[in-house]
Amino acid sequence: MPQRCSTARGREFGEGVRAAIKASGMPARRVAELVGWQEAKLSDFLNGKIGCTETELALLLGVCRTAVEERDRLLNLLPETYVKGWWQQHGSCVPVRLRTLVQNVAAAKTLTTWHPYGIPVFLQSVDHLRAAISACPNVPDGEMDRRVKAGQELQELLFGGGVQCAVYLHEQALHLPVGGHDVHVGQVHHLLLMAVRSNVTIRILPTAVGAHAGMSGAFTQLTFPAYEPLVFLEHENSTLIQEDKTAVESYQEIVRSLDRSSLNEEQSKTMLLQLGERLSAADSSGPARHLPGALAAGVPFPGGYRL
Repeated sequence: MPQRCSTARGREFGEGVRAAIKASGMPARRVAELVGWQEAKLSDFLNGKIGCTETELALLLGVCRTAVEERDRLLNLLPETYVKGWWQQHGSCVPVRLRTLVQNVAAAKTLTTWHPYGIPVFLQSVDHLRAAISACPNVPDGEMDRRVKAGQELQELLFGGGVQCAVYLHEQALHLPVGGHDVHVGQVHHLLLMAVRSNVTIRILPTAVGAHAGMSGAFTQLTFPAYEPLVFLEHENSTLIQEDKTAVESYQEIVRSLDRSSLNEEQSKTMLLQLGERLSAADSSGPARHLPGALAAGVPFPGGYRL
């Protein structure tokens, strides 16, 4: 299927309008009638074939009795639905549910993510997820359960569908004892369970590599059956969505470099298994033990030397 000239803003706008019509409880024909449109015009509008004025959209949302906050969000999106690239500013911290990420993961064919300093939310155990949320000073009190639930829903969406996932992790991220010893052990075992899924590949970049292509930070790249690929960059209180072809291709180059430098899938599983065994055998009540690096794994590395 050929890729359509579509943007993240445009798709989110369309989803929002369709959701508003559905929430009204009225059939599309009745909504069109109240707005003064032919049903065919409403269909063309929802499918992105034609646009509308701000006044027409306000009337449509008024007919649907859309909540004020959602109405204003859609009215703000209207003039920018064809603009590529999107810097979403969230205030003091990211919202409980990243609507744009969820909608795009739901539509994706592949997901490739790189994390140099921690475990991505896609692969976090529940206990790790709670500990990571607790460490953020900007998360409002009382949101823990909602944020954990949102993280679990994102994981279910990803692993319950047909999305092929490639996760690149830096070795050092595996040694970060988020939540303490027991949670750390559980997280490594959780990664092993994820690694045996048919749609998940985990690749570990050894510390011994030194400088590498991913030093600029974490990112998540999505490709789609019918849309152009995009890249998500998440920060403390904002999200940047890169859609420009040149920008997206630069991240594809980073992935290619990480692919060349990382342990292969089986080597990565071996490293996770050995780390899990050593952590499980450690005394959780005693002082922190030295955790072995990739050099202790004893498997050949793509560069020709042994780890």
